[in-house]
Amino acid sequence: QLVEYGGGLVQPGGSLRLSCHASGFTMENYAMGWFRQAPGKEREWLLCVNARSNDNVYADSVKGRFTISRANADNTIYLQMNNLTPEDTGAYYCAADPKYYCTNRAENYNTWGQGTQVTVSS
Repeated sequence: QLVEYGGGLVQPGGSLRLSCHASGFTMENYAMGWFRQAPGKEREWLLCVNARSNDNVYADSVKGRFTISRANADNTIYLQMNNLTPEDTGAYYCAADPKYYCTNRAENYNTWGQGTQVTVSS
């Protein structure tokens, strides 16, 4: 099971950190991804991290602004989001893939969180 925390309202240009906690499996051994779904749009892959690594892979839309880090002792990953814009508004989901190398393909991820809402607005 995955549970996301940390969503909320933030002003444009601001920062927010989301967390994703796993139970029932060791998150360190899984590739982990973050996805976003904006109102009326399909779910979009944002970035991911390889298993047993902090090597991130980014979509162009978040490169240089978003980063995943691992806190293995807490079975948690974090999504640090900087320089947020209104286009970053949406529900954010973390997902786990049992393979080593992470991917942008949603169908590869077999465990999903329930999502946490991020709203970027002044």
